[in-house]
Amino acid sequence: MNWLNAEAFTLFGQHIKWSDMIGNVIGLVALAFGWRRSIWSWPAQFLSGVILFSAFATAHLSGSAGKQVVVMVVAVYGWWQWKSGTGQAEDGHIAVRFATWRERAVLAGAAAVGTLAVASLFTAFPALSWDPWPDAYIFVGTIVAMYAQARGMVEFWFAWLLVDAVGVPLNFANGFAFSGFVYVIYGALVLWGLRDWWLRSRRAARPVLEGAPA
Repeated sequence: MNWLNAEAFTLFGQHIKWSDMIGNVIGLVALAFGWRRSIWSWPAQFLSGVILFSAFATAHLSGSAGKQVVVMVVAVYGWWQWKSGTGQAEDGHIAVRFATWRERAVLAGAAAVGTLAVASLFTAFPALSWDPWPDAYIFVGTIVAMYAQARGMVEFWFAWLLVDAVGVPLNFANGFAFSGFVYVIYGALVLWGLRDWWLRSRRAARPVLEGAPA
C-alpha cells in the first residue's frame, strides 16, 4: 500500500499524493450522494475514510487521522440509521429537518467541550499532532457534522462549512494540497446541499402547518 502515499503529480508547485487525491475524490462522491439523500453516501464515506486515514497517519496528524476513524464508525452508524428506515420520507429517502434549539445547544456544547478536551490531549502529547488546536477542531467537528447528517438535520451542512474553514489552510500547511483544492469544491457542494435540504425541510413542514387547527 506504499504507493498510496507516493507522489502522483505536481500541481501549482504542490506535491499531490495518490492517497490524498483518491480519498478526496471519493469523498466528493459521498457528499454528492448525501445531497441526494442516498444511502450510498455512507459506503462512499467509509471508503474515503480508509484511504485518507493511511494518508494522515503517515503525516503526523493524529487528529486528522482520527477524524477518518470517526468517519468510518459514523458511516456504519449512518448506514444502519438510514437502512432501518428511521426518519424516511415518502420517497424512500431520509427525511430532513432543522434541529430543535435543544439539539443545537447539545451539538454546539459537545463541539466546544470536545475540542477543548482533544486539543488538551494533543498539547500534552506533542507527538500526536503538529497542530493540536485546529487538528482537534477538525476531529470533533467531523463527529458533530456526521452525527447531524445521520439524524437528517439541516445543520449538518453548517457544521461542514465550519470544519472546512479550518481544514483548508491546515491541509495546505501540512502538504495535502489536493485536499485544500478539493475543499473549495466541497464548499460549493455544501452550499448547494444546504439549499436543497433547507427547501425540503420547509416543504415537509408545510403539510403539518396547513393541517393545524385555525
